[in-house]
Amino acid sequence: MNRSRIIILVLAAFAAGIAALLVRGLLGGGTPHVAAAIAPKPAAMMNVLVANSAIQSGTAIKASMVRWQSWPKASVDASFITESGNPDTATIIKGTVARAPLAEGEPLTPAKIVHADSASFMSAQLTPGMRAVSTSISTETGAGGFILPNDRVDVLMTQQVSDSPRRFASHVILNDVRVLAMDQTYTQDKDQKTVLAKTATLELAPDQVNLLTRSAAAGTISLTLRPLGDQSNIASRNDRRDSGQIVVVRYGIARGADLGGE
Repeated sequence: MNRSRIIILVLAAFAAGIAALLVRGLLGGGTPHVAAAIAPKPAAMMNVLVANSAIQSGTAIKASMVRWQSWPKASVDASFITESGNPDTATIIKGTVARAPLAEGEPLTPAKIVHADSASFMSAQLTPGMRAVSTSISTETGAGGFILPNDRVDVLMTQQVSDSPRRFASHVILNDVRVLAMDQTYTQDKDQKTVLAKTATLELAPDQVNLLTRSAAAGTISLTLRPLGDQSNIASRNDRRDSGQIVVVRYGIARGADLGGE
């Protein structure tokens, strides 16, 4: 290859390079300049006390039912229970009852739980559909003071059925009734043996409340303590609570005694 041809090829390559640069500039080519993006700061988190599983209203809350859950700090409501302010879970839930149902993972708040020293504690203890009603008792009519909260009792009514001779009759009007409180004692300490109370608060269905009220007006109410786990004779309680009557057996003859209707 002669010298002139080499020069021509070099000039042609140079011209082609210049043309390529001009075309690239006109078309906006080239590697664009990208500014480095700044990674957002991670959201601040804090631990919130939540339900470990679904909790029904009236349930006594235990440590196994709750857990600490990481929660965005910006979304933490002032009513939430946080680990920074209340690190001891056992102290937080001691003596608490679910006032309202809690879903799994739902934060605990004062609106959802109630403490034993709260005025709403008794209503939170009630089984749905039941009522709390108090009746006067004495040491003699309250099993000698050995009835404690959460015991089960039968309720008897005693009334005078004749003046001359003076006779009395007793009858069980309610079976297997849960005792909510004795006077204002509604928890049972492990070393507590007796409660010499003048008032017993019982958990009753609405129709049982009516029967107890009428019976208390007609005679004397007594409580008999049931053995733990005893389920005998419970089916018979529905036979009498709607009738408003007791059955008095005198000389082998059964007679009805009306307690007074509504």
